[in-house]
Amino acid sequence: MKKSLKKALSMFTVGFAISAAIGGTVAQVANAQTVEFPQVIENEGEPIEGGTLKFAFVSDTPWAGLLNNMLWTNSSDAAVVDFINPGLYGFDENYTIDNSGFADVEFNQEEKTVKITIPEGHVWHDGEPITIDDAIFPYYVIGHPDYTGIRYGDYFTNVIGMEEYHNGDAEEIEGLERVDDYTMVIHYKEFSNSMLQAGGAVCNYIEPKHILEDIPVADLEDSDAVRQNPVGFGPFKVKSITPGEAVVYEAFDEYYRGRPAIDEILLERVSPTNVVAELKAGNYDIASLPANQWEQYQDPTNFQIAGSVDNWYSYTGFQMGTWNAETSEVEYDETRVVSNKAIRQAMAYAIDNVAVSERFFYGLRQPANSHIPPFFKDYHNFDQEGYSYNPEKAKEILAEAGFEDKDGDGFVEDLDGNPFTLKYAFMSGGEIAEPLSQYHLQCWADVGIHVELVDGQLLDMNNFYDRLEADDPDIDVFAASWITGGDPNPTQFYGPNAGFNMYRWRTEEHDQLLAAINSPDAFDPEVRQKAFYDWQAYMIEEIPCFPTFYSYSLTAVNNRVSNWDTTVGNDLEWSEIKLLADSPVAE
Repeated sequence: MKKSLKKALSMFTVGFAISAAIGGTVAQVANAQTVEFPQVIENEGEPIEGGTLKFAFVSDTPWAGLLNNMLWTNSSDAAVVDFINPGLYGFDENYTIDNSGFADVEFNQEEKTVKITIPEGHVWHDGEPITIDDAIFPYYVIGHPDYTGIRYGDYFTNVIGMEEYHNGDAEEIEGLERVDDYTMVIHYKEFSNSMLQAGGAVCNYIEPKHILEDIPVADLEDSDAVRQNPVGFGPFKVKSITPGEAVVYEAFDEYYRGRPAIDEILLERVSPTNVVAELKAGNYDIASLPANQWEQYQDPTNFQIAGSVDNWYSYTGFQMGTWNAETSEVEYDETRVVSNKAIRQAMAYAIDNVAVSERFFYGLRQPANSHIPPFFKDYHNFDQEGYSYNPEKAKEILAEAGFEDKDGDGFVEDLDGNPFTLKYAFMSGGEIAEPLSQYHLQCWADVGIHVELVDGQLLDMNNFYDRLEADDPDIDVFAASWITGGDPNPTQFYGPNAGFNMYRWRTEEHDQLLAAINSPDAFDPEVRQKAFYDWQAYMIEEIPCFPTFYSYSLTAVNNRVSNWDTTVGNDLEWSEIKLLADSPVAE
């Protein structure tokens, strides 16, 4: 389950976040009970030959089906993809890129280059040889003017010649040097410390060029090669797909690390409401565990619980502009009601996240104080003051900024004296989505801000993200989350050229703070930490979004699974994961 694949598997889990202990994870649940979760699960017994691992995808909503690393926009699709395409390189326990993956990576800070070398003699799932052209190809897709995804941004424009290619001024990307069939050198304009981090500035994509190159870039999203018949080189290949609902994978005999011991993986979507009952009935081997059902699974007999500190945080965001596809940058609109930071700050102070954690998550989520999760302990500012519940302060902030209730209806008007209603996008999923969204609406009403759900209802995940990415004018506020990957650098989520900047927000000072994080000077650990601390303080003041909770992941592992490892950078191979019975153990 080497490196990047383990990371993707963790995306299936619903996160909790409290603290870590050596060799495990510790949580203080609402009833003051301290619970320790191991990160490694081991079960003894005589393994069977092959067998089918049954994996529950816990969601009320089908996955979108963009089964390609260049195109997916949510962690659900990413996790489905990673069984078949784990990416180019591996990483260690600190998410630092190393040579444990498919490719060897060699950095040259002085020359601002990265050398990628892939091994000879390996093939895609369809038997075609893998060459360095397959690692070069993603740059030409993501940089293409017809590219429909959201990857094109600072990390790609940092490649010499990428902008010229994107703008149609060049047919080739100058900074991509093809040395031979198995080696390339990437030449960059700037060499930041994010180069060293997995999920950072060095592209991790490798795709079957021989399949995808004949499909127009604009049509890739809807092609069978992306949605129905994706081809990779990972430990498992796709046998069949029921779109959004189920995937049957079969072991790939030619996997470069050796054939998995398991013959097949059955991945099926399971409702969060039903997952605990399904686990107890012995219908699945691996599944995430919803925080709001803690009392139902806290003493399992047929499965164990693995816990790992997560690089995840949830947040409430504000849509304050639009995305300019021609210039690949956000266009911040200062005239919107939510563009006034007094509104944003007041809405943050209005929510009691401590009460939410205890009421909805049994204390298994930790209220957040910063946009850098504590997973990144060297960069998270534990002393940063966040937004604790203070409705009176929320009202004061509104009044001082000129937001007053002039007509006596209980809600403030805008600065021109006009009534307004903000539209809130909140995803469906599980039993708590509806009451939690209603709690937020009531909290905001209590401080005088009129907010309603978009379309008067919760949105399924695919509809939510489709509308958010399209800058739907009916969305003013939205609740979402980030899995930050291995690089804490916030440029990828908040930069002016980042498609993931769903807030469509930028300021000159913010650009300067990001530049400090990306500066060569930030290779100095003290300089880098200060740059991160300065950025966190600014974000808490300006809050284009306010962080709500941190998490760690809890995963159920059935007693028939020989071993499972949730630690970052673990070396557990699929050839070592075996089944000890023909079917999952029931309670």
